[in-house]
Amino acid sequence: MDELRFKSSLTPEEVKKNFEDVDFFAGVMEGLQEALVHSQGRTTDAIVRKRSLPVVNVAEIRESLSMTQKDFAAVLGVSRRTVEAWESGRSNPTPTAKKLMFLIQGDHSLVDRL
Repeated sequence: MDELRFKSSLTPEEVKKNFEDVDFFAGVMEGLQEALVHSQGRTTDAIVRKRSLPVVNVAEIRESLSMTQKDFAAVLGVSRRTVEAWESGRSNPTPTAKKLMFLIQGDHSLVDRL
């Protein structure tokens, strides 16, 4: 497997400093405890959000815009291969991409603004 690379405008020292006071394990445990309490019907101070993502047909939206996969990918800020994978069902769009495509589907003029 290839080594993962992280690109950032921050130096390694700045990245380390940003996460200095973050206890990831404690955050995960707190979230799990809140989920358990919520699933048992008890209340907590936690904010519970149920988000419903729009259902999008990537190929249908792209074709309604008369765009190639390459052009549609450029609008969305992804690669052509990503759009191809979405359309073939090999992978799913991220929640943000789904929302963006849903908005574009409702208002094609947004493409000119992206």
